[in-house]
Formats: sequence, structure tokens, C-alpha cells
Amino acid sequence: MTASAGLAASFRYTFGRGNPNRRQVLLGLPTVLFLLFLFAIPVARFMLLPIADGTIEPYVKALTGELFLLVIWNTFKIAAYVTLFSFLLGYPVAYFLTVAPPVWRLIGFFCVLIPFWTSILVRTYAWLVILGRRGIINETLLSAGIIETPLAMLHSTPAVLLGMVHVLMPFFIFPVYSVMQRIDTNLISAARGLGAPDWRVFLSVYLPLTLPGVLSGATLVFILSMGFFITPALLGGGRVTMISVLIEQYVNTFLDWQFAGALSAVLLAVTLIAYGLMKWAMKGDKKW
Repeated sequence: MTASAGLAASFRYTFGRGNPNRRQVLLGLPTVLFLLFLFAIPVARFMLLPIADGTIEPYVKALTGELFLLVIWNTFKIAAYVTLFSFLLGYPVAYFLTVAPPVWRLIGFFCVLIPFWTSILVRTYAWLVILGRRGIINETLLSAGIIETPLAMLHSTPAVLLGMVHVLMPFFIFPVYSVMQRIDTNLISAARGLGAPDWRVFLSVYLPLTLPGVLSGATLVFILSMGFFITPALLGGGRVTMISVLIEQYVNTFLDWQFAGALSAVLLAVTLIAYGLMKWAMKGDKKW
């Protein structure tokens, strides 16, 4: 059977009356077409611009240039730090939402959901007001006599990490919370009844049971961090360069769309590799 005949047969089965899931497929078809024509095809054309002239030089430059490799590594490192801090800060919050009384749980959810109700741009400018040389923190420290000159907190990696963790931490909290809710508390009671201390119960029983949620949340946060633009651009101030910021510069400043397309393809490839590794880790965790 030729490739075209096989494709036609697959198309007839997918949308034909013989498919028991035909109705579900038809319901999802408008969304698939929308994403295909307004997202997938434009992105694919943009990433194919570097080879439109029959050369792969932009891809070679993106993968071998010392500066660009440094930016890719810096992007990967920042995404890893954001994921780690989201775990350290978000895991206790998810646990609190699981065990807290209904009133406190409602308050906790309200605080976690606030970032979703506010524009990323507004939140980033809020950090500019807080961390600026004449911002809230510096004004408070100066008024208290703790410091004599304003601290330079903006346009640094810590500022970028702070802003990104603030935006992305809810994406870690909710997958972990959904898993924590389904844990049988009798297992915790049984471990304590057998004489295990609290730290042992957490490390040997509770944490392994929540690993699927941790890995799902970490995957979401890491992938979103890899392509973050607004927060690194504003809080980094040009001193903290991630690959998304570099792509924007090559599009708007240097007008080099071909090389920007090559960088976009590299970003997509690195993200897919990271996603594949995390999916592999999740499958390994299920087998274990």
C-alpha cells in the first residue's frame, strides 16, 4: 500500500461511520484546525526560513556559536532554578491546601489564583516598583537606617528568578495538590503506627506517592520557563539574556528573521528533549 493510499484509509476510518469515536473526533476537529492554521503552520514556516535559501548556515551558527551556546545554557539553567524554587515553595503550599480547614483552604486558593487574574506585564512592573532603587524595599531599608545607599536588586538573575517563580509557581502547585488529594491517609497512619518518625514517613511514603504530581508540575514549569520573555526582558534589563529575549532582538532590532527562526527551532528542540526526558522519568516512576 502506498503512503497516499494508507493516509486516505486512515482518514476514512477516522471520520467514517465505522469509527466508534467519530463524534468525539468531530468535536475536536475545529480546535485542531484552528491550532494547525493559526499556530503550527506559521511557526513551521518561521523555523524553515533559515533554509529557504538552500543553506543551513543559520542553524550551524546557532548550534556552534559560543555566545549562543552560552545563552542556551543560561536559559536552561534559569529554567532549572525556577523549577527547583517552585518545588521548594510550592510543595508546602500544596500540602497546606490539602490538610487545611475549608476556610483557610479557600483563602489559600484565593492567594494562589491571584496571579492568574493579573496580567504578567502588570505583575512584572509591580516587581519593578518593589525592587527598584527607589522602590519599596530600598525606601524601607533607607528609612530604617539599615543601609546608606540603595541596593541594586534589579537587572540581575535573582530578580528574574523571583519574578518567574512568582508567575509560574501555581503551575506547580495544582498538579501536586491534585495528587495529594487522592493519597490514602491510612498509609500515613500505618507508617506512624509501625514506629516510623515523621521525616521517615515523608521520605519513604508521602513523597514517593506525590512524585507523579511533582514531575507533572516540574515539567509544566520547566517548559514554560524555557520560553519566558516578558519577565526576563524587564527584570533582566538586558543583563540576563534568555533565548526568547535573543530571538526578539534578532527580529525587531537586527531584522534577521532567518537567524531568529534558527534560534526558535533550537529552543523548540531543547524543549522537546527536556519534555521527553521528563516523560521518561514519569514512566519510570510509574513502573517503580
